Amino acid sequence: WTSKYGNTPDTSFSGPLSFSRLPYSRCLDYPRSLSVNDANNFDIAILGMPFDTATSYRPGARFGPYAIREGSRRQSVDWGYSLSWGGNPYTDGGRTILDCGDVPVSPFDNALAVDQMETAYSTLLSRYVPVRNESDSEPSKLASLAKDGREHPRIVTLGGDHTIVLPILRSLNKVYGPVSVIHYDAHLDTWNALGYPGSESTQAQVTHGTFFWLANNEGLLTNTSIHAGIRCKLLGTVDLEHDASVGFELISTDDIDEIGTLGVVERIRNRVGDGPVYLSLDIDVIDPGMAPATGTPEAGGWTTREVKRIIKGLAGLNIVGADLVEVAPAYDHAEVTGIAAADIVADFLALL
Repeated sequence: WTSKYGNTPDTSFSGPLSFSRLPYSRCLDYPRSLSVNDANNFDIAILGMPFDTATSYRPGARFGPYAIREGSRRQSVDWGYSLSWGGNPYTDGGRTILDCGDVPVSPFDNALAVDQMETAYSTLLSRYVPVRNESDSEPSKLASLAKDGREHPRIVTLGGDHTIVLPILRSLNKVYGPVSVIHYDAHLDTWNALGYPGSESTQAQVTHGTFFWLANNEGLLTNTSIHAGIRCKLLGTVDLEHDASVGFELISTDDIDEIGTLGVVERIRNRVGDGPVYLSLDIDVIDPGMAPATGTPEAGGWTTREVKRIIKGLAGLNIVGADLVEVAPAYDHAEVTGIAAADIVADFLALL
């Protein structure tokens, strides 16, 4: 074979599965790095959290990390140059990006699963980033925002249902303190669990519709977070008043017709400022005609192109992490949701 055809590169439809064919490693198995020169250090990790046992409607997002990686098969490091971003997010800046696999979360015990996700995220967040210029003693902006004054890796998480953001925010709080959240979603996810149907037990209050309320109660959020793309049905204005008390401003789906994508970008940037910012995107912010594979679809959403343009407008913010959640591929058609999700994750890498 080698004498006739040479080496055996994988095609876009063959080979082992990792996001955009990035180097794959079970990073959680590394011993903890004690040195900035450790060969296992990385700048950005792709991490799957296949958790979906806190959904309120259609389950299946535990298969989301797989579907997003599957949707990324035609993306690659070598063919990563983006006309939109004017560069290749996989190679520009010499960043080390790894696909760190999935957190092995329990599908039977939600309290255990939430702790597993927090432990995994904290483990990767505690690692050092690779050193590029040891003579450069000027700390980066992200290092100056960290409690310990050093730069930490950033993680792009593949969900999973939206509950995964609660353990992520708990982990980020240990490094940065309270963060602002840019939340792309059709739903508020700030509902008070004490009045949520089926939340009679403490553990049942942890759901994909209540996690921001819980995070606010724990002091994990600033008072400068913002939703983008909201269009869900509500109990009434009482939900909006409660949402504001949790610390969120709201951009509805309809607002884009009045102020355009650049107006949405301006409102987001003015809201979150220059502190540490976390970006969370529920795939249902996109209209189900373009992204049907999700647990709680809502008609009338933004287009994939509009969402991508708004993400590009966030360049320069102090993004400390990001996620894309609620992809449930059992409801997909021709992999359109997985492909859209993978392309948005590539935008996250460019943004970081």
